[in-house]
Amino acid sequence: MVVGWVVYKSRLAGTHGPNAVCEQEEWDAMELDDPGAQTLLRSGVATEGEAEALARELPGGTSAKGVRLKAR
Repeated sequence: MVVGWVVYKSRLAGTHGPNAVCEQEEWDAMELDDPGAQTLLRSGVATEGEAEALARELPGGTSAKGVRLKAR
């Protein structure tokens, strides 16, 4: 099974929070549940490590603090 990763701007208490990463399947489920609630920054990322690096580097990233990962 091929797993794709996405980087998105998370939502905290109604406002956008830090960048986060999740598997494509998780993103699809979040979008079905609450369309447009989170902002997609990048999709089609090949590995979790690459997605984490992008999350830190993209605007709003948390490069000095690390990246928040969704629990699986």
